[in-house]
Amino acid sequence: MTDAQRLPDLASRALGGAVVAANDELFAARENLVLPHPAVARADFGHKGKEYDGWETRRRRSPGHDWAIVRLGAPGTVAAVVIDTAFFTGNYPPRASVDGVAVEGHPSVEELVAADWQPLLPLVDLAGDTANAFAVASDRRVTHVRLSIHPDGGVARFRVHGTVVPDPRLLDVGPFDLAALENGGQVTAVSNAFYGSPHQLIGRGDARSMGEGWENARRRDDGNDWVEVSLACQGTVAMAELDTSYFLGNAPGAASLTGRTADGTDVQLLPRTRLQPDTRHRFLLDEHPGVVAVRLDVFPDGGMARLRLWGRPTAAGRESLQRRWSGSA
Repeated sequence: MTDAQRLPDLASRALGGAVVAANDELFAARENLVLPHPAVARADFGHKGKEYDGWETRRRRSPGHDWAIVRLGAPGTVAAVVIDTAFFTGNYPPRASVDGVAVEGHPSVEELVAADWQPLLPLVDLAGDTANAFAVASDRRVTHVRLSIHPDGGVARFRVHGTVVPDPRLLDVGPFDLAALENGGQVTAVSNAFYGSPHQLIGRGDARSMGEGWENARRRDDGNDWVEVSLACQGTVAMAELDTSYFLGNAPGAASLTGRTADGTDVQLLPRTRLQPDTRHRFLLDEHPGVVAVRLDVFPDGGMARLRLWGRPTAAGRESLQRRWSGSA
């Protein structure tokens, strides 16, 4: 996995991504493209033929190519894409390309089809039954991406790895979660992620099971586990939520929060505090300088469903959000 592929999947259904249109999906539904879990093999045959866990178009008998349009769960800049042809062997597309566009609001399919699409990935060769990964060199913020397959065939999953760039106007209405992935928060380092991705810690909505949180391996030394989150922008955190829902015999015994200012100074936000299993903890925090990142330490180890850091941007933080959104940063 490349560093770019470690960035969150902006197209994932878990983040709110959706396949809003496709020119053809006769053999297998377009919605499968953005499912968060890996594709699985299916042995069944239906009325239309062999069933696949992916998107599959009919055999093309006319010039042209097939396409699918994906609304990103969180708009942002794209650093890598994965066009996964898992289990498609004699019916995968030999080539593909990817385009992007930024259309604010809630455009119709007709408006998207007619939009001014710009290339993100030129026409590339694909291999069958393979997670075909490609780097993308673009600093353009996009809200939608279009996967074009040439000329036809099946793709199991489509991943769009990148950095969230939120619309700052949507964050001006009141306090917001400075750590949330959909607002531009990002996990930058973690001590251990044996059982669950740390990206899930700042994911959308509530966890529905232990598997939708962050969990490390059992620690057998005198240290402790931790995760670092870069905030959406410089801000002051007024309330922290440490949610251990579904973690019963494996919740941390205690936790602390440390902020880091733009000049690298550490600020204690929450001292080491006892936690309970399967509990949504809320802590009001004292006033502090604006911070750009927060480190969550759990003692000694254990799992957590969600981390929420509610607060407001500083003046400098709001200005940086505006620059990123307008493309001047």
